[in-house]
Amino acid sequence: MPQTVLLAEDDRAIRHALERALTLEGYEVTAVADGVEALAQAHRTPPDVLLLDVMMPGIDGLQVCRVLRAEGDRTPILMLTALVETADRIAGLDAGADDYVVKPFDVEEVFARLRALLRRTSPVPAGSAGAGPAGDGGREAQSSDRQVEAAGIRMDLQARRAWRGTRELELTRTEFELLELLVRNAGIVLDHSTIYDRIWGYDFGPGSKNLAVYVGYLRRKLDEPGAAQLIHTVRGVGYVLRED
Repeated sequence: MPQTVLLAEDDRAIRHALERALTLEGYEVTAVADGVEALAQAHRTPPDVLLLDVMMPGIDGLQVCRVLRAEGDRTPILMLTALVETADRIAGLDAGADDYVVKPFDVEEVFARLRALLRRTSPVPAGSAGAGPAGDGGREAQSSDRQVEAAGIRMDLQARRAWRGTRELELTRTEFELLELLVRNAGIVLDHSTIYDRIWGYDFGPGSKNLAVYVGYLRRKLDEPGAAQLIHTVRGVGYVLRED
């Protein structure tokens, strides 16, 4: 069965071009022109993934995200946005989107991000998610088929829930995947290309700010007043999860 995509884009030329490209790629596409239609279609026939333009008349892409997430719908959402400021991208993530592509975009990048989102929702064979390398100073990740724990972070992989101490973290799908990778490799510096490959399945190159945006947003959810910062930047290399 082909995987289904619900595409919402008010620009007719972009909508038709994407619908054609996605269909040729093997997806079954339903294309609509605004957020009202997107919500109606998502309720009528839930897709495998949503591809939403941020700026649409009436109900925009962000509002569609908020409504679906408030209803408990966890279908992966990829946003299309012409807004390039970090704050604008963070607004999309905060609304519940899992990833974004900035216009003008290469259709191959859209395909790569869709594949990554859909791969994360596919069933994982038992025993395939082994623990990463041990960390340092007795703070290595403790893991099982269901849970991983390190540096005061505990994650229930089956329930897709995470806590810092007793506080539960509200994470998007991509944030959860990124945190899981860091927790599994607590104390180990992960370079940018490794993280891109493991999380997105595609290295977007040295000019991409995608990873920095997600790390920054994840830090905002993790950090607590008076508590140690957990995600550290190793300049020119990547990131590491550890307690200082």
